[in-house]
Amino acid sequence: MNANALEIPTIRLPPAKNFIAGQFVDDPDAERIAIHDPATAGTIAHIPRSTAATVDQAVLAARIAFENPQWRDLSTSARERLIHRFADLLEAHTDEMARIESLDNGKPIMFSRSLDVPYSVAWLRYFAGWPTKLAGKAQSPAIHGPHHHAYTLREPIGVVGLIVPWNFPLVLAVWKLAPALAAGCTVVLKPAEQTPFSALRLAQLADEAGFPKGVFNVVLGDGSTGQAIVEHRGIQKISFTGSTTVGKQVLRTAAGDLKRVTLELGGKSPTIILADADLQTAIPGAAQSVFVNSGQICFAGTRLFAPRKMFDQVLDGIARVAASFPIGPGLDPASMLGPVISQRQVDSIQGKIAAGIKAGAALHSGGDRIDRPGYFIEPTILVTDDVRNPLYREEVFGPVLTATPYDDLEEVVGMANDSDYGLAAHVYTRDLSAAHQLARKLQAGTVWVNTQLSPDPALPFGGFKQSGWGRENGEDVFAHYLETKSVIMKIA
Repeated sequence: MNANALEIPTIRLPPAKNFIAGQFVDDPDAERIAIHDPATAGTIAHIPRSTAATVDQAVLAARIAFENPQWRDLSTSARERLIHRFADLLEAHTDEMARIESLDNGKPIMFSRSLDVPYSVAWLRYFAGWPTKLAGKAQSPAIHGPHHHAYTLREPIGVVGLIVPWNFPLVLAVWKLAPALAAGCTVVLKPAEQTPFSALRLAQLADEAGFPKGVFNVVLGDGSTGQAIVEHRGIQKISFTGSTTVGKQVLRTAAGDLKRVTLELGGKSPTIILADADLQTAIPGAAQSVFVNSGQICFAGTRLFAPRKMFDQVLDGIARVAASFPIGPGLDPASMLGPVISQRQVDSIQGKIAAGIKAGAALHSGGDRIDRPGYFIEPTILVTDDVRNPLYREEVFGPVLTATPYDDLEEVVGMANDSDYGLAAHVYTRDLSAAHQLARKLQAGTVWVNTQLSPDPALPFGGFKQSGWGRENGEDVFAHYLETKSVIMKIA
């Protein structure tokens, strides 16, 4: 299917401008950044590389909104209804948002429609239930005695800067936006420069839902714009999802004025198949965990460990599953694997494959760029038992699986944990005792057993080691969006 000819004309994109205080605002002093369709490499639009002056404008709008009684004094039940109305509008625009996401990012529309937009709606609805429950509590003073009354208040931290990547533009924006709004904060969101349009449409829907002007602002740009957000003294908290390298820079910058920071960073997550596993579940699960979204998932199962005696059977099975995935433009309903995001990403992935092979990894299948317009790479499987091989250690962020055989449970735990990262792990087994043992021993923020790639808004998500700081989702996330205040009062 020719995506340009058959699908793109049906998509009405939001204006390629910043969204500040309920209006689309251009930055006349900004350079322009070309936005490309990953499926064709054609140019979709140009967005501003917004300057510090535009960031100032957005932060001021968010500060005014934060102090506006329309938002500050809104009852928690009214805030809950507002977020539910937002969720309803997003759900009503499912097809439109899915098309925008698939054009912007390149992902297959079957996943945008069935996962990205419904997940975003579910996250909003889950967090809509929290405003009425974010209460302080009465305290019994330990040393002040009965003539004192004490209690705590939980108050929104203020203006928050949300910086999201290009791999799940809508989902990850909502992951951060929903708890921020539930807590009563106001927001300056910067989407990745490659994928700005679902964030802009989301802001329009929030405005339509009735959020006061300035509660939700979107600033477009690249890393320099993100740097201006992190540096801005009017922002009290930064939530960043992206690479570990950039996350460390965010942390260094935010330390200048002690901003609160949460970081969801890189991963090199293991998939461990035990000898007793149901291979009819484990093999397609392992393939999906690394090749879905063309491997552009921070918690993808990119390191496979299978028992030596069944290693070839497992690898051949994963290769067959990968070969069965139809590859094509994201807007083609038949596609299951789309392009990667950019030429830069193609070059990075191919360079890492070449470096891994040079260091001794054996190519099992795939490994090449697909000869067609756009940024398509074959699902690739390589084999190595050298834990120093760069393919074993470094995040590739593409459709690349590194496979390693093992002989016993303790050995595989040691290999799985031998990583700078600790975001997630996948385990396939029918042995509940082994599953619980591995869940305790694996150094990962999330362990999935006999399933894959299934986060939940009620469960905290984040990483060990260099995979991040803090947690998204669940009740835990509010520690990052609320300040706790103690009130001690002498009553006699």
